[in-house]
Amino acid sequence: MQRRAFLAAVGGGSLVALGGCTAIASLTESHDIGMSAHEFLPDAYTVEVGDTVTWENTGSRAHTVTAYDGGQPEGAVFFSTGEFEGENAARKAWYDDREGSIYTGDRFEHTFETPGEHEYYCIPHERGGMIGRIVVEK
Repeated sequence: MQRRAFLAAVGGGSLVALGGCTAIASLTESHDIGMSAHEFLPDAYTVEVGDTVTWENTGSRAHTVTAYDGGQPEGAVFFSTGEFEGENAARKAWYDDREGSIYTGDRFEHTFETPGEHEYYCIPHERGGMIGRIVVEK
């Protein structure tokens, strides 16, 4: 009988401890979009005008967040890790010196002021399909 009481107490305590870990993990999440080896997680994300989106490199490879020049609504501000003025400048900087890279645990933020679809990609993993979209609603 004592063995059953002991197992019940230990088992219940373990569930409480594990439940606490889950709660802590959800309270400390620091990004809207993560990055695995070859994809943005999620690859499509919806926000409202004026919202800030945070990307975090949750993978083990260097990544970029780079807007497509032709994939932005009219009047939208270009965005990229490395704060380049346009897509060609971002590509050149990455291929020349890996500028604009964000590494494991690094974050990038951008505030969206223009409604519409904003398409972006990761320069080194674009061919593998690492492409994303932010939908900004009014």
